[in-house]
Amino acid sequence: MSAPHERPALDPAAAAPRAVPPPALYDHAERLRAAGPLPPPGGHPLPATARPPDAPRRPGLRHREARAAVTGVLLDHLTASGAAPTAVAATERALLATGVRERSALSLAAALAPPDPGKARVLARALVRTGTTAVGVAAGLGLLTRLAEPEDVPYLRALGLLDGLGHAAASVLDPLDRPAAALTWLIHRVRGEELRAFTEAVAADDRPAVLDRLTRLPTGARDCGPETARRVAEAAGLAGTLRSRPDRPALLTQALLLLTRMTSRREYRAEILRYGEAVEVYGTLAAHAHRLPRDLDHRARLLTLALDLHSGASHLLAWPPGHREALLAAFLDAAEAVGDVPVEPGERRRADWADRTARHLRAVRPGGPGPAPRLRIEVAVADPAEPDVAETRFLIDGRPLVAEFFGRGPGDAPERLLDSGALRATAAPRKVRLAEAYCTEGCCGALYVTVRREGGHVVWSDWRRPGRGPAGPQDPPAYRFDAGACDAEVARAENDHDWTWPARRTARLIAAGLRDRPGLLTRWGLEPGWTGTDFSAPDTTLVTFTGPPLTAPPAAPGGPESRQFLWRLPDDGTPPEERAAGALRGLAGTDPRTLADS
Repeated sequence: MSAPHERPALDPAAAAPRAVPPPALYDHAERLRAAGPLPPPGGHPLPATARPPDAPRRPGLRHREARAAVTGVLLDHLTASGAAPTAVAATERALLATGVRERSALSLAAALAPPDPGKARVLARALVRTGTTAVGVAAGLGLLTRLAEPEDVPYLRALGLLDGLGHAAASVLDPLDRPAAALTWLIHRVRGEELRAFTEAVAADDRPAVLDRLTRLPTGARDCGPETARRVAEAAGLAGTLRSRPDRPALLTQALLLLTRMTSRREYRAEILRYGEAVEVYGTLAAHAHRLPRDLDHRARLLTLALDLHSGASHLLAWPPGHREALLAAFLDAAEAVGDVPVEPGERRRADWADRTARHLRAVRPGGPGPAPRLRIEVAVADPAEPDVAETRFLIDGRPLVAEFFGRGPGDAPERLLDSGALRATAAPRKVRLAEAYCTEGCCGALYVTVRREGGHVVWSDWRRPGRGPAGPQDPPAYRFDAGACDAEVARAENDHDWTWPARRTARLIAAGLRDRPGLLTRWGLEPGWTGTDFSAPDTTLVTFTGPPLTAPPAAPGGPESRQFLWRLPDDGTPPEERAAGALRGLAGTDPRTLADS
């Protein structure tokens, strides 16, 4: 009788279920893309393994420490074996150990100047194509920012479908494939029904639907901001579409809208300068502007383009000799042709703005550079239908100073620069702020210059831009203006009131009265603030001042807490001179706090 067969004991390691390796984020994106051309708003979700729950987090990590950590990891792994799976896994583990999140990993990797770009490209592609963590793939995208080539585009487009990686993928795609970059950006940013439908048509490469939905996009500034306008134009291939269909008024209207949005000063940068096909679209639009419907909307937008060509950011585009001037004249002519229509009572202020702007642009004459730089100071007022403001612009030999050397926001208000006499040159140097970033000086900086008189010259020099990032433009040179000509130009600008409207004129007169009679406020323990027009209601004069509450005890220890008061004076049709004089008379006998909102 034979012995019974005995099964060998199982190896515990062999009996345990094998761990499923985490998916590469690129493979994950490709599988999801097969389900449909467009992900949900914001992108497809990342797999749970993309952000391991046990990865260390260091919320108090300082930028300098993060930069040292990420730079060290990437430099350590820039080897010939950087594409090997083990090398990718080791790099990702090291990046996770730093505690840096993907946004920081992206920006820090993008700022790295690798000693061997070839090896850096190998590692970057390996991370992008086979990386399994968000921080690893983000670092790979950052390295590719300056190293990507056309063969990387399919991988970037796929990863751009994922939540958290769309912005990075769009940034890397920008210099390689602008339409793909624009589509990636739109996938993650747009929420409105019309923009979403447009994005779906682009993703499906349905050209008839793209054209149809392009002409149906919303026209409100909140729906279509400056960068959205640029991305829509790039995704739609606006230049080619407009060139092939210039006889469609709806398409011309949308092209006009998108260009005017891109010239807006209410942004951190001038999007029109980042639109690579701007010159072509300007030319096509100018040639066919006579086809536009005749109404105030089209007139105002054509004048907005002309004003920006004269003294705004679009002046700086790469224009062939004489082309910019010819387009400016063409837009002025077209604005007159399409704007010769009756105006509704509610559009009177916008129509007045259009008349003033056209008159101003007809009057100014561009001048070439002479032996000394020539200064021109102008106040540019935006179309009242747009959420923009009045700004002071400086043209030196015809070129816009603030747009060229700052670009993060508009020039300061004319009340701050002209009404105050800040630009008058004396022997004592004076530091003057010419422009402030869209988000305020404390966030993204400002542009300062020192103004002084030296014999027969006025010198603008010692430029300062607090908050300037490393990629900002160069500082302007020192300018030496003929003193007599400069003084005359400053005086002319200070006395030019043609750009104002009644509420703004009233505000300037009240501000001047308060400067001449400071006791109107100081006798109540109040300090003057800003006086201008209400941003949300430009036909309302707004006077601000600060001081103690009306009910504060006069002898409270340490003084009562200061607060801001807002006094609003809606335009009632009274001439500005009478309106301002009446307001100042009222302040002479009344506590201003009883007139204001706090």
